[in-house]
Amino acid sequence: MKNEMIFESGGKQIDLTKLTRLYPAVLVHAGGESASVSLEWAQMKADQISVEAYLLVCDFDPLGEVPINRIELRYQTQEELFQAMEEIAGRIRH
Repeated sequence: MKNEMIFESGGKQIDLTKLTRLYPAVLVHAGGESASVSLEWAQMKADQISVEAYLLVCDFDPLGEVPINRIELRYQTQEELFQAMEEIAGRIRH
């Protein structure tokens, strides 16, 4: 069913059938700047940064192209991010 492939979070709708890339990231604040970094990097530098949000980055452009059509879903905790990832994985597998 088509609706099973629509993931909703934070008021945004993601059509999972059109995803080309999906990955977690962390929005951090360090040295007066904000940047998106990998979860691994954020964990390694946890004592030097402050986490603003956990992100699930959804790209819709063909692989190999610069991602222009991107939606970032924001979560307050890493656990919320992982729950969203698990839900999406369950839908994609079916």
